[in-house]
Amino acid sequence: MNINQVFELSMLLDADHFQKLIARKRSCLKELDDEYLDTSLTAKSITVIYRDSRYKKRVRLLVNSSLVTDASSDTDKMLRKLDKRISEYFDHKYTMDDFTLSGVTLAVDINVGSHEKVSDYLKVIKRVGKVKGFSSVSYDCFDEKVSFCLSGNSNDTDFLLYDLEKATIDQLRNADAGRKQLQSMSERIKGILRAEVRLTKPKAIRKYADTTDTSSQIVEMMKNSTDAFMDTFARVVPFGDFYKMDAAVEIVRNEVKDSIMRRRMLGLLALIPDKKSLHLAQKALNCRDVEKVMMAFIKINLSPVTISKRHDVKHLENIYSYFLK
Repeated sequence: MNINQVFELSMLLDADHFQKLIARKRSCLKELDDEYLDTSLTAKSITVIYRDSRYKKRVRLLVNSSLVTDASSDTDKMLRKLDKRISEYFDHKYTMDDFTLSGVTLAVDINVGSHEKVSDYLKVIKRVGKVKGFSSVSYDCFDEKVSFCLSGNSNDTDFLLYDLEKATIDQLRNADAGRKQLQSMSERIKGILRAEVRLTKPKAIRKYADTTDTSSQIVEMMKNSTDAFMDTFARVVPFGDFYKMDAAVEIVRNEVKDSIMRRRMLGLLALIPDKKSLHLAQKALNCRDVEKVMMAFIKINLSPVTISKRHDVKHLENIYSYFLK
């Protein structure tokens, strides 16, 4: 599984140092409300954002690790190149360790093969509904019909699942891109379902990178990125193949020999459409060890979330299987 990592580095400055920095970079900046954007280094992995709020003057660096160096496994080389670029950009007045690691985005592109299949998976996964510890959220840049976005209530973690082609083409159209550019981009990313896990605060990052300096935290996050991604993905997306209700019921009846477990699994299957949420259905099941029920579904490679009657697809392969392809 290939995980692309984007690191957010932040630094607070007093008003005097902030204004001097803005003055030096003025020719490269694009003003957006109370922020200034500098994309002069974006091709070399770094986008710089200056936030001129009343109380805090903040400089943020968005670092796309895949653009720093070709060998993502060579963390020492990556850190050297990144520190060099940061230092040169700020005329050697600031280095990487003057910043704190304030956010991490972990993105996985799941190639399901076609635009139609992207839509099919999103329709059924959205039937997961309310997820424990998260609230539904919408973003202007995503069409709600082809995205499923959640924001952590207290865990400083966000989850996004969306049609990459639709999101990208919409952004390009808003930027007045030409027809050839739209067609070329569409061909490149057609059939891609993008999943993102965003750690939005240092507290969430420390769970996977509990070190003190920024460079060491980046190394630890790169080492533990699979765990960080899968911990949240597995909390949201159930394991197993997706079927219509009748087929799922038949599979449980044929595959599960334990009568008590079979009754509980059938009960959960019936409750999810009624409660419109896997989490709320689990609570309504009134089973003390609902995790055993979920494990029973995993053992037979069946998702408890079923495909809607109105959806003309009868079966979708376990989405986790794409991580192995």
